[in-house]
Amino acid sequence: MKLTRRHFLASASALALAPAVGATGAGVPFDREAVVAEARDLASRPYAPREKVPEAWQNLSYEQYREIRFRLDKALWYGTDTPYNVDFFTPGLYFPQAVKVFSVENGLSTPVPFDLDMFKKSGKVPELPVDADTLGFSGLRLRTELHRPGKTDEFCVFQGASYFRAIGLGEAYGLSARGLALKTGDSEGEEFPDFVRFWLERPKMGQRNMVVHALLDSPSVTGAYRFDITPGEDCVMEVEATLFAREEMDHVGLGPLTSMFLFDETNPTRFDDFRPAVHDSDGLMIHNGAGEVLWRPLANPKHLQVSSFVDTNPRGFGLMQRSRAFANFADLEAHYHRRPGLWVEPKGDWGKGTVRLVEIPADQEIYDNIVAYWRPAEPYVTGQQIDIAYRLIWGEHPYRTPLPAVINTAMGKRHFADGRVAVIDFEASELFDDLDAIDIFTQSGHVETSKGVLQRNPDTGGARLAFSFDPGERDHVELRAQLRKDGAAASEVWLYRWTA
Repeated sequence: MKLTRRHFLASASALALAPAVGATGAGVPFDREAVVAEARDLASRPYAPREKVPEAWQNLSYEQYREIRFRLDKALWYGTDTPYNVDFFTPGLYFPQAVKVFSVENGLSTPVPFDLDMFKKSGKVPELPVDADTLGFSGLRLRTELHRPGKTDEFCVFQGASYFRAIGLGEAYGLSARGLALKTGDSEGEEFPDFVRFWLERPKMGQRNMVVHALLDSPSVTGAYRFDITPGEDCVMEVEATLFAREEMDHVGLGPLTSMFLFDETNPTRFDDFRPAVHDSDGLMIHNGAGEVLWRPLANPKHLQVSSFVDTNPRGFGLMQRSRAFANFADLEAHYHRRPGLWVEPKGDWGKGTVRLVEIPADQEIYDNIVAYWRPAEPYVTGQQIDIAYRLIWGEHPYRTPLPAVINTAMGKRHFADGRVAVIDFEASELFDDLDAIDIFTQSGHVETSKGVLQRNPDTGGARLAFSFDPGERDHVELRAQLRKDGAAASEVWLYRWTA
């Protein structure tokens, strides 16, 4: 995991806590309603920050923090018939406050105490005080046997604010999800809620899933979360959350996703880099309530830009990594071609709102500069209880539709004429057996677009659409394109915001 990501740098918001379920001795009865009750009680009292860990921990350098490693034989449930192990991370550096962790077995909760002997450290790490009142873990990592008999592989990490990551089989960590986003992109600044306690239900022998509960706290809101996690080719999480508004919340992000996009074939001239592209995700996919499938390639703008896709009861949205060949990135260390996509599938009625995409200027790949989430149309009022549920799918292709997907977007100046050309590649499909039967639709609310040319791409077996437009003196242009056959959609709807 990268420790210099934007969300870790911003995760210093602190929290005051009510007495913890299971914090005073072993064997305290536990169920999800206990976490809900604690979140409700916490919301009834003023917010107060948690105490920070001792300064010696906070002052660790990046290199020193990396030299503190968890001993796998100290994992929770190690050496038992439980099919999962849980590793832990120390606080310090970007994690100035600790979280408390509890193990749940047979309906009873017991604390998992912090012990420095759980970790091995090199000589570069100074002596560190162990203060039982303020020390705890900064996060946790889940492992289970996936494809190597007798050996466990990690597949999920919770660490920093309300961030968590997961991967499918054979993938490398990339984008993150969050419990909640508040005021993202607002001029007064973003608020970062924290997961402050975790309860881990001990899986039985042969059990394929694992359940994690989390308590969220923030100046504006508290919440009780339940994650039912099943690893595999795709990692699937069933998420339930009950939120309690401490104050009115007019800018809430549900199912928030955070990723990184630096450059690709749409903006290669901005970066002097040997690699053809650098990104964890290359597009936002939306399956809206009207049944349209939208694809919006990501951008790294020179100025903050926000895009809102108005909808009612969306079927889902997600940040995808469709570039899947090593040659797309030529990076032997980062393995961007193995980064997962992440799909959010709402459960129940999410009503009216927008899928919101926030693109933040970035000059290095260490910064997460892409955020996507569902923003409800109506604000939440003080004292309101909000119950939401959704599914998260982490994988190479976590969501597919019958429509041919956009697999690449490129853009550049026209030769021998004014304006620019957009080139869109669609994956191979039986719908493209006869390209003469395909109708091309290109449009913009800002400029005229050419009719477009559709050709077979012999390398992909799919279709390539190219069209031109002249932005003139405009600083941005919204573009839309789609292929249709016999009046019906024959591709996703491609959307793009060109900026000068």
